[in-house]
Amino acid sequence: MASDRPPNREDAGGRGSTSRDSDRPPNRGDAGGRGSTSRDLDRPKDRDDAGGRGETLKQTPNFHALLIGIDFYFPHKLSDGSYYKSLGGCVRDINHVEAFLKNRLQVPQTQILKLTASNVEGSTKPSEPKELWPTYENMVAKFKEVTEKAQPQDQVYIHYSGHGGRAPTTSPKLKGEDGIDQSLVPTDIGNPETRYLRDLELARLLENMVDKGLVVTVALDSCHSGGAARNIGDDCDIRRSETGVVDTTPRPTDSLVASEDELAQTWESLAQNNQNTRNITSSGWLPEPKGYTLLAACRENESAYETDFDGERHGALTYWMLRSLEKFGTGVSAKTLHNRVFAKVHTQFEKQTPMLQGESDRSFFGNNLVSPQFTVPVIQVDLEENQVQLNAGQAHGLRKGAEFAIYPLGTADFTQTNQRLALVKITQRGAVHSWATITQMQGENKIEDIQDGAPALLLSPSVKLVRKIRLLSPEEQNQPSGIDYKVALQAIESAMPEGKGWVELVSGDETADYQVSINKLGEYEILDRAGIPIANLRPALEVSNPNAAISVVKRLVHLSKYHANIDLDNHDPMSPLKGKIEVELFRLPDDFEPGDPEEFIRFNDSGNVPTLDVGQFAYLYIRNKSSLPLNITVLAIQPDWSIKKLYPTGVAFQTVGSGKEVKWRIKTSLPNGYQEGTDILKVFATIDGTSFDWLELPALDKPIQPKNAGKATTPLAKFLAKFLASEEAPPTKNVNSAAYASEEWTTEQITLVVKKGFNNG
Repeated sequence: MASDRPPNREDAGGRGSTSRDSDRPPNRGDAGGRGSTSRDLDRPKDRDDAGGRGETLKQTPNFHALLIGIDFYFPHKLSDGSYYKSLGGCVRDINHVEAFLKNRLQVPQTQILKLTASNVEGSTKPSEPKELWPTYENMVAKFKEVTEKAQPQDQVYIHYSGHGGRAPTTSPKLKGEDGIDQSLVPTDIGNPETRYLRDLELARLLENMVDKGLVVTVALDSCHSGGAARNIGDDCDIRRSETGVVDTTPRPTDSLVASEDELAQTWESLAQNNQNTRNITSSGWLPEPKGYTLLAACRENESAYETDFDGERHGALTYWMLRSLEKFGTGVSAKTLHNRVFAKVHTQFEKQTPMLQGESDRSFFGNNLVSPQFTVPVIQVDLEENQVQLNAGQAHGLRKGAEFAIYPLGTADFTQTNQRLALVKITQRGAVHSWATITQMQGENKIEDIQDGAPALLLSPSVKLVRKIRLLSPEEQNQPSGIDYKVALQAIESAMPEGKGWVELVSGDETADYQVSINKLGEYEILDRAGIPIANLRPALEVSNPNAAISVVKRLVHLSKYHANIDLDNHDPMSPLKGKIEVELFRLPDDFEPGDPEEFIRFNDSGNVPTLDVGQFAYLYIRNKSSLPLNITVLAIQPDWSIKKLYPTGVAFQTVGSGKEVKWRIKTSLPNGYQEGTDILKVFATIDGTSFDWLELPALDKPIQPKNAGKATTPLAKFLAKFLASEEAPPTKNVNSAAYASEEWTTEQITLVVKKGFNNG
């Protein structure tokens, strides 16, 4: 992808760095007031996003939640002999969502309805009381209960983590004789008298909420795709039946939700803009929603994975949704949230594309809710062990590895990042108290400066630099003839020193980021953690090539740096530049040629990934919403595994004045031989002019040129050079950018799919 003309500088201001008075206070925009005190979680105080003014925190009585998580599935067999495997992360998903709602939105416990089925080793049933099991009857009853309790204009959040299923439709007149109902799978689906909660019923339950005037958001962390998974291993599970089969087990067809005619009426109303009532949207769940927002884990033909994050099993969608809400705050738009969740999930799982339907421009939770920053007090300082004890733990949704910034006792304004004493990371998590190791002291401070009661501010997850590799034996039917795959995999292990510390083999029960195996053709394959071959790694590397193993390791290093750049973000929730650039992509008419009048057309993808044909034109729109001029640079992260600066041309950055905007026209392209590819346009905005040459990568298999870190002058450039541009091993396996000039930069990114022949499809 490339710019097709010199950048449009109208309204963009001059080039070059803006001078910056070192005494000038940082731009705080909407960062909030001063005068609040640090907040003990057991005695919350009301604050706006910056710390507020010390008012008593009010609960949110107009917010209701229905949370359903199913790990335990009673033993059973479906019509083809497969079954729904018990899971390990769904109840944890729900518990963490509940903790987030209670601690960040102050939703009263009485406003949260929860159905869970925990999978306790050795148990023959869920550990919860039977009336709290997610059976069909209980799920329908809870949907009706939350609809009854909530009043018009109240907000309702629904989160489901568990298996998705498929069964022959109960409405053949509506969907056809061979029609399929997509469904939520109850814990007791092993009983042939148990019914699925079908898509037609879900549509009706949600319509009842909308008709009452409720503001509804739904997240479904499950899938229902067909086809067997390959090489999934122990690192992941898929949230559907083992084969994705359509379950033809005879089951009751009557509904506890509504009559057959009422269900059909709702479905036809939702599907009226589709080609037919069988053509559901690409998420596979419902026709285009009306009056609510739906975040689904994947496309209809993909899988929703659960895997280990920070040593605990979670659904990928739920994990990154919560982490992104920690970063953006609860007032984030559904579209912005989806963009980040998509980027995080899709880079880990090749065949999982989170989908957004419905009202994508409104706040994810319905209204512009403002939540206090998540701060907890230090309750003990252990000088000898270089650690502190924090008054928070598993009950608050904390994960092992969570990072905090500690401020001086009595700090009121958390935007004063230069006042931070230290960064710490949770290493021992308890139920309500946790120990955190001090990872870095800030400035000239010493551990003795940390006092009991000092506030600790939760930071966003750090960037993983060193990636873990698993060597995976090929399945028996895929073993190549005439090749000893064990010797071939041993060659990879022997070549690992060529990775110079950027990649390491897994040990014990560690979760792998990439897997290496051998296919039936005798070629090395690099797979994602779910066992899906990573696309567009070309040319193929034959095991018989004496340099193949070294080439594989070098590719793994390239992928590690590539994905680290995608993950790069400002992890500081108090950065004054947070949310201060607005980035959007517009397309031009399909027949547009340079010189024609320019008509900007919004993508109608309802928050999903924009798709364009090769040679099509689009505009990237960047607006500076801060009170300071910002320096803009755009990197193109491309499907040939290269990263290049595309905007502006000829200079390191383009200065855009406060309240001004810049529009950059692009023309889509694909590397030779590619039929489809994904581009990520990553936009950086800085106060001091900074070069982002440190992040550039050549195409795959091209030598990565060493960069002279001594040329880095600004704090941000020094951070990029030290951690992301090093040829040798990075100084740490993970890095949190909150420690490095976080008040001076921000970044946003947009994902775009380029598909040859898309407009002819």
